[in-house]
Amino acid sequence: MARKGKKYLEARSKVDRLKLYTLDEALALLPEVSWAKFDESVDLAVKLGVNPAHADQMVRGTVVLPHGTGKSVRVLVFAKGDKAKEAEEAGADHVGAEDLAEKIQGGWLEFDKAVATPDMMGVVGRLGRILGPRGLMPNPKSGTVTFDVAQAVKELKAGRVEYRVDKYGIVHVPVGRRSFDPEKIKENVSAVIESLIRAKPASAKGAYIRGVALSTTMGPGMKIDPAQFRA
Repeated sequence: MARKGKKYLEARSKVDRLKLYTLDEALALLPEVSWAKFDESVDLAVKLGVNPAHADQMVRGTVVLPHGTGKSVRVLVFAKGDKAKEAEEAGADHVGAEDLAEKIQGGWLEFDKAVATPDMMGVVGRLGRILGPRGLMPNPKSGTVTFDVAQAVKELKAGRVEYRVDKYGIVHVPVGRRSFDPEKIKENVSAVIESLIRAKPASAKGAYIRGVALSTTMGPGMKIDPAQFRA
């Protein structure tokens, strides 16, 4: 078993592992349990009352964080003609068609998100083995296969994030950086929770928001009372 570092253990000692914190309490404690020298990501984990093994209980969606993730997002768009021009005007970092596909097949992957118009999926589909494992494949369910490329680019640049429940029924979403004002992180968390509630499957029974935790990239997790979100 890997040993935890001295700084991590010191940070963990400040967290009561049996306590359910309020979100405000967790945000107030965050600076005290963050010890890394870089501006860590703040991550939210939500345990849902669903069984992902059942197709009708798969929770997946996107949410535009009011204050973004704090990370600069490089957006690539597969489009031609007027749609390519529209993407460029919206602020896309890379726009193209077959030329971009060839570049990616050659090993180039200098982008964070990919968008494609539906008519370009014949070209993009050939890149599935490259983009799929990296989570870069455009998908209609995440709003990245669309003719409204300008809106997609603007939302991705503004901090739209995609979430999907894992096999344990947990959703992991970045909600900011350690340097963010606590109120901004709180508003981002609220946006994610509201989106998850809207995405609740009709077949889900019992308590839906069963567990919530907040942590930084290197820091220990803090359990948050899920009752405040159910309300």
